[in-house]
Amino acid sequence: MTAVAAFVTAGVALAAPSNADSGSSTLAGSTPAYATASADLGQTGTAAPLSVRVYLSGQNAAGLQAFARAVSDPNSASYKHYLSAAQVQSQFGASQKQIDEVTAWLKQSGLKVSGTNSHWIDVTGTVAAAQKAFGTQLHNYRTADGTLRAPQSDAKIPSALAGVISGVSGLSQSTIHATTNHQKDPQTSKKGGISNNDPSCSDYYGQKPAPSSAPAVPAGYTTPATLAQCSVIPSELRQAYGVSSTGLTGKGATIAIVNWYGSPTMEADANKYAVNHGDKPFKPGQYSEVNDPSQYTNQDLCGFGDYGEESLDVDMAHGLAPDAKILTVAANSCFDSDLLSAEANIVDKHLADVVSNSWGEIQYSTNGDIDPAQQAAYNQIFMEGAAEGIAFDFSSGDCMNDDAYSISKGLNCDPSSSRAQVEWPTSSPWVTSVGGTALALNKQGNYAFEAPMGDTRSGQTAPGSASWTPAGETFGGGGGVSETEAQPWYQSWTVPNKLSTTLMNGTKAAHPMRTTPDIALNGDLYFSSTLVGQTDPSTGVYSEGGYGGTSVSAPSWAGILADAQQAQWGIPVGFANPAIYARSFLTTDVVQNPKQIAGSPTHSVVFQYPASSPAAGKYRLIQYGLDEGLPAARGYDEATGVGSPNALFLRSFGFGR
Repeated sequence: MTAVAAFVTAGVALAAPSNADSGSSTLAGSTPAYATASADLGQTGTAAPLSVRVYLSGQNAAGLQAFARAVSDPNSASYKHYLSAAQVQSQFGASQKQIDEVTAWLKQSGLKVSGTNSHWIDVTGTVAAAQKAFGTQLHNYRTADGTLRAPQSDAKIPSALAGVISGVSGLSQSTIHATTNHQKDPQTSKKGGISNNDPSCSDYYGQKPAPSSAPAVPAGYTTPATLAQCSVIPSELRQAYGVSSTGLTGKGATIAIVNWYGSPTMEADANKYAVNHGDKPFKPGQYSEVNDPSQYTNQDLCGFGDYGEESLDVDMAHGLAPDAKILTVAANSCFDSDLLSAEANIVDKHLADVVSNSWGEIQYSTNGDIDPAQQAAYNQIFMEGAAEGIAFDFSSGDCMNDDAYSISKGLNCDPSSSRAQVEWPTSSPWVTSVGGTALALNKQGNYAFEAPMGDTRSGQTAPGSASWTPAGETFGGGGGVSETEAQPWYQSWTVPNKLSTTLMNGTKAAHPMRTTPDIALNGDLYFSSTLVGQTDPSTGVYSEGGYGGTSVSAPSWAGILADAQQAQWGIPVGFANPAIYARSFLTTDVVQNPKQIAGSPTHSVVFQYPASSPAAGKYRLIQYGLDEGLPAARGYDEATGVGSPNALFLRSFGFGR
């Protein structure tokens, strides 16, 4: 935004034409909750600049939704009969006539068009011009997050454009923005020749018993069976999830990875990482980027220079699908306007078959709720992608159910969360929400068991001490029930009605709602962290360390989906959720209390900080499998969805041709 670069805009959605003014339609939600009379600081300066985005409904919104469902539904005669990007834009995108009509109205009010496509029109101008266009006054309001601008009353548009415009953003401001879903594990790995002087981790679950020098287990933990596993690598994930036994490599598929900014050493880092662990580097032309550093904004807020997420995503996608093409698409910031542009660019040019996103944001914040106009725009782009056969996945988040307890104790939590909730865009009914698990390997390097991604940790108070710090649930996969998105058809035959009608605050919904996640893969931070390699931009030194989070799970799933595409003779799976739920009986069910190798329940592991750590010599005790507020059970659950993929699940994509 040009007026206040640190802010994204709170959105508005169309309501029926006002009875008081038959010539206009009201934009419901124009006035955010913080815009109260008591917080009103008066009129915003009318000469102040601002940016507004006007979202377009397209030519046939209902038809787009119907087609996206039909082409994605295995029970439909139109299944996999995808359209080209040009056909989608021709049939469902905004027509030039619609764009011209909206543009003319905006210009008449004194606003200047700065960008146009079939999804939206971007305009800039003054507060005075915006007030004229939208029939409202813009005031400044006192909030916990500073002074924010918002309409004093609901905005309006000409009723003749009510069927053309789906929403508007930019009139009000919010500080909500996306964050990535990963954390770095303080215990690094010994694998691959990367030396860190760490003798304590186990190559597989149960290899090394907890040492007698570790303190006695405190109340609330079961007796630890083993020292934590060393960070896993892609070849181990391929073996555990059955990819190796199928011989699939993702050949013929293209995976796009969306994040903000871009590492200048990404391809070299990924190649070095692959070679270090016995895999193939990228072939010429196998890796590419869409990236324009000259357009970056909001670097301070978005974590400029944190390339761990991009490295994690590329390493996992390439690792699970070694022959797939990988494309990183760098948004210009972590704000929705730029992320939407990145997703739209992929759809408009059909740049990929699978799109992995390891980021998300809360919907309900003490600083203002997420923009409903932008949510609608995301769904429109995802449906257009489905029409083309493009699959979108999003990590489910790492803050468990985002309630007050999670916020106070957890990592990767937004402290402004106002209530327990599912995150966005992972809760869109048109994306695959990927949850996390804790994966145990056996001595042969095969799958031993999985538990939900959820860690309760206690730290040793000092080296040699017999006492632990208080326990707290700190890291767990996101999931739950949406307040706004109705249950999609593909969940109706799998998700228990009791789950889908119980909202996160415990109240009952009038009808079933969208639940997350859909599927899950390894992502635990402490029990089974994943090794990642990257070059530090400040020193130029390459190193490797363990990472965890559903940021591991999402690109791993993207690799699995590329493998599934190869299994079905190169035909893209497309929007994958109907295919996932149709195969839910083939997935590996993940439950709260998995069996350890010896056959009895286990819940805890211990690790010792390596010599290179500031906490060298201390032990940490982790009770895994406890995803706060999201218990796992037989069948579908809000911690791991339908479970995790395996060889039979993958092979099933080649059946029936």
